[in-house]
Amino acid sequence: MAFTNETVGGLLSSWARKAPSREFIVYADRDLRFSYAEFDERVDSLAKGLLAIGLSKGDHLGIWANNVPDWLTILFATARIGVVLVTVNTGYKLHELEYIVRQSDMKALCIVDGFKDSDYVSMVRELIPELAAQERGRLSSARFPALRSLIYMGPKKHRGMYSMSELLLLGAHCEEDWLREASASLSCHEVINMQYTSGTTGFPKGVMLSHHNIVNNGLNIGECQRFTESERVCLPVPLFHCFGLVLGVMAALTHGATMVVCENFDPLLVLASVQKERCTALYGVPTMFIAELNHPMFGMFDLSSLRTGIMAGSPCPMEIMKRVIEDMHAKDITIAYGLTESSPVMTQTRVDDPIEVKVGTVGRALPGVEVKVWSPEEGRDCAVGEQGELCCRGYNVMKGYYGMEEETARVIDAEGWLHSGDLGVVDAQGNFRVTGRIKDMIIRGGENVYPREIEEFLLSLAGVSDVQVAGVASERYGEEVAAFVIRKPGASLSEEEVRDFCRGKIARFKVPHYVFFVEEYPMTGSGKIQKYKLRELGKKLADEQASATAK
Repeated sequence: MAFTNETVGGLLSSWARKAPSREFIVYADRDLRFSYAEFDERVDSLAKGLLAIGLSKGDHLGIWANNVPDWLTILFATARIGVVLVTVNTGYKLHELEYIVRQSDMKALCIVDGFKDSDYVSMVRELIPELAAQERGRLSSARFPALRSLIYMGPKKHRGMYSMSELLLLGAHCEEDWLREASASLSCHEVINMQYTSGTTGFPKGVMLSHHNIVNNGLNIGECQRFTESERVCLPVPLFHCFGLVLGVMAALTHGATMVVCENFDPLLVLASVQKERCTALYGVPTMFIAELNHPMFGMFDLSSLRTGIMAGSPCPMEIMKRVIEDMHAKDITIAYGLTESSPVMTQTRVDDPIEVKVGTVGRALPGVEVKVWSPEEGRDCAVGEQGELCCRGYNVMKGYYGMEEETARVIDAEGWLHSGDLGVVDAQGNFRVTGRIKDMIIRGGENVYPREIEEFLLSLAGVSDVQVAGVASERYGEEVAAFVIRKPGASLSEEEVRDFCRGKIARFKVPHYVFFVEEYPMTGSGKIQKYKLRELGKKLADEQASATAK
C-alpha cells in the first residue's frame, strides 16, 4: 500500500519545493489561482498570525464557512502549527453552533458573513454579546469559557473580531523561527482535525482525526483513481465534510495535483469549471451528478477531459452511472464508502471495475484497511453473502470522540475494530454492499424490517421519484412502516396505489402502513437524509390522521 508519515503542512512544503509553479488551488469563476509556492507562503503568514494572537499546539479553532478561498489557508495554517481545526456544518443554526463551540472547547472561531438564509455575524453576536465591548483576542464569555478570539474571513471590519488581512499582515512581520519551532514539534499521529458527525441519529460527536489518518486515507483514495501530478480535480462538495477535506484536498495534496474548487454547488458552475480548467476528475453525491446531467445547457460543454472522480453519499442508479461514463466521459469514475470515524473511506471501487460493481457495491477494502461483516448477535464473522454489521480496522480509525470516552468505547472494540452501525454483505470477490443501517432498522411486531429493501422496491413503481422508509411508533406493533414518497412531476400517485403495488410482492409486515407524500427530505449539510427527523415527522402526521379519523 502507499503510505507516508508526513504531516499535512510538511506535504505542502515538500510540493512547494518540488513543483513551486504548479497550480495547487484554482477558482475558475473568478480566475483566482495559487501555485504551490504562493499558497505555501500565504499559509506561513497566516500560521504566524495565529501564533501571534495566542493560538498554539493543541488549541481548537473552529471554521464556519462555505468553500471560500481562505478556508484552505486556515486548514493548512492550523495544521502547520498543530492547532486542531474544528469544522462546523454550514447548515447549523444558533442552537447547534452553541453546542459545537462549547462541546469542542473552541478557543477561536473563523466565520464568513453567512450562508443561504443564515446570517452568521448576527448569530455570533447574539450568542456572544461580549464581543461589542471587549478587546480582540481577550474575549471573556460567560457562555463559552474557552473562547478567546473571533476571526472574520473577509475584508470588512467587525467590532471584536480580527480580519484575515490583519492576521496575514501580522504574520508577515513575525520571526520565522517561531513558526519553525512550532512545525518541528509536530507528530503525524497527533490530532489535527475534528469533524462533527452529521447528526443523522441525534447530537453530533466530535471525531478526532490525526495527520496520519487523513493524509494516508487521501493518498490511497487517490491511488484507487490512479491519480498523477497532472490531475485537475473539480471539487463542488463542502470542505467542512470529509468528502471535500479528505477525498478531495488530501487526495490532491498527496499526489501534487491541482484542485478546482467551487465556492458553492451550482451545476452550471461545475460544468463551466470542468471545461475551462480541463478537469480530469469530478466529485459529488449522486444528486449533484443528476443536476449536472439534467441541466438544459449540459450539451454546450466539452467534458472530454474528464477521466475519473468519486461518487459517494448514496447509491447511484444504473442509468445515471451509464450517463456519467458515456456523456461525461468519466469512464474511470469510482464509488467510495465510509464514515467520518474512518477518516472517512474504508472501501472504494477501482477504475477498472465493471459498471455492475460500481452501481451494485461500494467496492473493496482500501489498502491497509481491514473490513469485515460481523454478526453482533452471534459474535462472529459473517460468511459471504450473509448480512451483518460492517466494521473496519487500520490506520484510518479515528482517535476517538472528543470528551466522550464511553461513546468511543461503544464503537471501537477492544481489538480495534470500528463498528459502523451499517448493515452489509460481502461477495466472493471481496466487494461490499451496504444493505441498511442498524439504527434505521424497524422492528414491527418482532419482525426486523430493513428500510433499504423497501426503498429499492418502491423505486420501481411508476410515478415515484424518490422514497425513504422509516419507522413510526405504534402502541400495537412497537413500530409501523412509513414510506415518505416524492412523486415524479405530473404523477397522481395515491397512498392506496403504493400499498397495492406492494401487496403480494413483499411480506405483509413490510408493506407501508403509512404513505406520506412530501416535497423534500430533511438533510444534513453534507447531503445525508436525517432518518430520525423523518421518524418525528411520521409520528406527527400519523397523529394528525388519527385525530381527523376520530372526528
